Amino acid sequence: MLRRATLLDGRLVDVVLDGPVVAAVLPAGSAPPASGPDAELDLTGFTVMTAPAEPHAHLDKAGSWDLIEPPMGDLGRAVESWVAYATTMTEESIVERARAMALRMLAQGTTAIRSHVDLLRDGDPLRGVRALLRVRAELDGLLDLQLVALGHEFVSDAVYEEALDLGVDLVGGAPHMATEPLPQLHRQLDIAERRGAPVDLHTDESLDGPVTIVELAKRVREWSQPVTAGHCVRLGTMPPAELAATIAEVHASDLGIVTLPITNLYLQGWGHPTSTPRGLTAIRALLEAGVRVGAGADNVRDPFNPVGRGDALETASLLVTAGHCTLHEALTLISDGARSVMSLPPAGPQPGAAAELLAVRGTRPGAIVAEASADRYVVHAGRLVAHSRVEQHVALPQHSPATSAASAPTAPTISGGDR
Repeated sequence: MLRRATLLDGRLVDVVLDGPVVAAVLPAGSAPPASGPDAELDLTGFTVMTAPAEPHAHLDKAGSWDLIEPPMGDLGRAVESWVAYATTMTEESIVERARAMALRMLAQGTTAIRSHVDLLRDGDPLRGVRALLRVRAELDGLLDLQLVALGHEFVSDAVYEEALDLGVDLVGGAPHMATEPLPQLHRQLDIAERRGAPVDLHTDESLDGPVTIVELAKRVREWSQPVTAGHCVRLGTMPPAELAATIAEVHASDLGIVTLPITNLYLQGWGHPTSTPRGLTAIRALLEAGVRVGAGADNVRDPFNPVGRGDALETASLLVTAGHCTLHEALTLISDGARSVMSLPPAGPQPGAAAELLAVRGTRPGAIVAEASADRYVVHAGRLVAHSRVEQHVALPQHSPATSAASAPTAPTISGGDR
């Protein structure tokens, strides 16, 4: 039982859980007492929403910035830095960084992650795959982890097939970066088609250059397995008529689109010292066309993005400021929208939905996004899997009426701040 919680629409409710499912959402105070000493959680002053899902992570890269100390720069420089470092990684080192980042994301409310994992270019191309499969097994029951084999033109079909045999869920790649983008696109789709596997491709991640998303949409038009296109920065630079035609193809094939503001804002635009473009996909046009869109954090503190904290509310804030989304749109993109793109069942505080929930201190959407309080409760499959409680101690001003010349400043406890 979650007592006296606020919903995003402002209603005060009691949320009744029945195992991994939300059984009922009732006016606050009207639900009967739950049985058991730990069966109720008082969420006065907290908003309950669908738990965020991360539709595009790179757990095998996470937290490697300080190890690599790469030069800051665009996508090309990031790739060069990562490829050079990747030859030195051990399976154990990947496990340690990936586990730490997944748990950090869970603590902040993300209960489902889709992570791309590189098929490496050296003599052991699958050690990243083995590492993330270990992490998935370790964290089973705490969060859902989907894995995407991120291949390239230098990896063979056999390596892709072996990754899928080991347990990777989706076929991935970045065909727009290949020497011949369209043949590479079709090669990766051929693998997925042979295996009946879902697809999640890095797609047209640049302000100009190749456009592969139309060919992708046409090729998978009649497919039954889900297909996702990540980044899609190129859509944000298309003239209106070309953009409308492209989005029509995307919608007709029901492609899921993932926008990744923090990484694309960092990587794109280095060659434009004035009027620097934002480097985002055409979020508004996609939403208005009815395309399924989710938003994620992508890279966290690696050569592709030196900052970030693995918090979906950070992504929501960037969607508002850089993507001109409304507060409700931003919160939906990191939760229900992301889950849709990931082909996860509907979740959140509604009867019959999966009990994937985040309770965060604050009772207005603006406060939730702007303050991103670290006071949080995280529920996965109906189970409380993370809880952060915060205290701040701030001395009163020396000349406050509450103090005297003879008394020392006091330190009241105030909710908020860092964990």
